[in-house]
Amino acid sequence: MLAEALEHLVRGIVDSPEDVTVRSREGRRGQILEVRVHPDDLGRVIGRSGRTAKALRTVVTALAPGENVRVDVVDTDRRRR
Repeated sequence: MLAEALEHLVRGIVDSPEDVTVRSREGRRGQILEVRVHPDDLGRVIGRSGRTAKALRTVVTALAPGENVRVDVVDTDRRRR
């Protein structure tokens, strides 16, 4: 449920919603939601000074009271050296 909600929110932010994927996995400290977007949309998801990413984390945390959930925005841009 959390992954679907996060994916819906991120799709509303980006220019290439078809490239948005959210993968859920279990980590040592709880659930991890990995967000992958088109490299051109990475800045939109992170936001100025990380404000958008922080807001997404706040919403996901509010949707999962009492659970440890971490949201990671994964940089998939392979053009960087």
